[in-house]
Amino acid sequence: LPGLHVLAIAFALEVSVGKTNTVMALNNSDVLLPCTFTTCIGFQDLVFTWYFNSTEMIYHGKIKSKASEPFLVGRNPRVEFVGSTTGKDNNISIVLKNVEFSDAGKYTCHVKNPKEKNAQHNATIFLTVVQKMVETDNTLTLIIVGVVGGLIGLLILFMLIKRVVLFIIKKTQDGK
Repeated sequence: LPGLHVLAIAFALEVSVGKTNTVMALNNSDVLLPCTFTTCIGFQDLVFTWYFNSTEMIYHGKIKSKASEPFLVGRNPRVEFVGSTTGKDNNISIVLKNVEFSDAGKYTCHVKNPKEKNAQHNATIFLTVVQKMVETDNTLTLIIVGVVGGLIGLLILFMLIKRVVLFIIKKTQDGK
């Protein structure tokens, strides 16, 4: 049945790291690596794992059911679980403590749901570590936008004046 196939897709497990998949962290600070998952069927003994650069496992957790919070299976000592799965969102975010330059790279949040025929899905975040947060200098951008905007404004104004002048000239000529 073709209709049934579509239904199976609708139930699929989804994993998301939010709107943007890049995070910037200050050297020696703590950084939040967000991740949530959704499943229409619900879950049982769901397993989630965070990987660094695809191979190194930094957090491994298991969730019995929607009614319970995850329990830790294994983790890197610098990683702390900060999510919650009994709330509205199935939040499996982690915090990486005392970020170092060597922590920059790819972080993958992987979820496997046995209840969904072991459906699995993952999402990736790229972390960059900087020595100090550079205040992106927006003044120049603002000046450019202002000037460009001003020019466009002037052009429009000029065109309007030209129109009005032409209109007046035309009127006076019509009057004669």
